[in-house]
Amino acid sequence: LTDVYSSSPALGRYFRSAQVVYFSNESSTVFYQLEFSVPPSTEGFMENTMNPDFIRNVLRQSIYDED
Repeated sequence: LTDVYSSSPALGRYFRSAQVVYFSNESSTVFYQLEFSVPPSTEGFMENTMNPDFIRNVLRQSIYDED
């Protein structure tokens, strides 16, 4: 995750860290926490760039690009 988000053109400059919060081999489930440093309030920044769907799609795109 660190490589994915730190090299992202959209999120790389804001990304600070990623850590696994929970991992289960039985169900192949991983919960992780991402930390970003966001600039002072900019109109639309939190709603667009820090939108959970957008952040998830950066990871999804990275996975697709590996195939």
